[in-house]
Amino acid sequence: MPHAVRAKLVVALAIGIFQVRIWPQSEVQPKNDLPSPYRTVRDWAHPPGGANWPAVTAVEAAPDGSIYVVDRCHDNSCAGRPEPPILKFDPSGKLLKSWGEGMFLFPHGTTVDREGNLWVTDEQGKDGKGQQVFKFSPDGKVLMTLGKAGVASAEPGLFDAPTDVAVAPDGAIFVTEGHSGPTPGNDRISKFSKDGKFIKAWGKRGSGPGEFKSPHTIALDSRGRLFVGDRSNNRIQIFDQEGRYLGTWTQFGRPSGIAIAKDDTMYVADSESWGPDQPGWKKGIRIGSARTGRVDFFIEDMESTTTEHSGAEGVGVDAKGNVYGAVVRRQVLEKHIPIALSGRGPWFIQPGL
Repeated sequence: MPHAVRAKLVVALAIGIFQVRIWPQSEVQPKNDLPSPYRTVRDWAHPPGGANWPAVTAVEAAPDGSIYVVDRCHDNSCAGRPEPPILKFDPSGKLLKSWGEGMFLFPHGTTVDREGNLWVTDEQGKDGKGQQVFKFSPDGKVLMTLGKAGVASAEPGLFDAPTDVAVAPDGAIFVTEGHSGPTPGNDRISKFSKDGKFIKAWGKRGSGPGEFKSPHTIALDSRGRLFVGDRSNNRIQIFDQEGRYLGTWTQFGRPSGIAIAKDDTMYVADSESWGPDQPGWKKGIRIGSARTGRVDFFIEDMESTTTEHSGAEGVGVDAKGNVYGAVVRRQVLEKHIPIALSGRGPWFIQPGL
């Protein structure tokens, strides 16, 4: 076989491995009647002093079993507030540590990397704060800062409304930008090296492949593919790490948060469906497979058919399969505990296999 032909064949096979089935909206019916093998605790853990939660925006499970929770201090904003917006709990809900006082305006998206470091975005900006991404050590030390404090910009390496962050196994950093509102942000993905050097960005505002309207969340599967919750387009878009478009999924509803476990079980929080945003789709957390796109389970929100944005925005999963939902409007942190069936363990184990 000639070398040129062999090279083209290798490329074709490589592309085929990473292609995914496209699920257009016209083919997908609402996934509202799926089973939910979970027992729900509606108000898990509490801030210092046993106070009620403010707006809870994100929750992440760390490799050591601890649970990070990020909130917005008071009245959905940390501007001028003394409270720490970052709280670290043990698996029982005991508060271990808190930090971040005076650092944030509007903390938004989070991730935990392989070393257990916590990354947090600050989606708004003014008065020399915000429009940044912070990397914290497990004890709260600032290890890296991306963006320029208080500056909203489309310039490469800067941000306008950074909504979420994901970190690849090799340390590459991916930041989604763009949010709903009068100033929607850049509607793009920015990629950085592990030491924070800007590499590239892709995307613009729109509804076509590779375009975004409020890319609200981002996560990586076991193959390194990027799953982007393109919320105002009611879809998940999938890319490789160079920004090549691989496909679109709409069967998980209107995505506000995405978490993908090591076995590629995918958890998608839909906080805004029903009403005008996504008629006919109930709010809740849909659980399925990042490998096949199949949706297996649905944890229905307690206000699933209100027209208000009431469901969990952020979603996290620990090593035992407990699912945590960060509910902004109702100001609670929910914990959904797997129910064992006939001694065989929880239903959701490896649903995509």
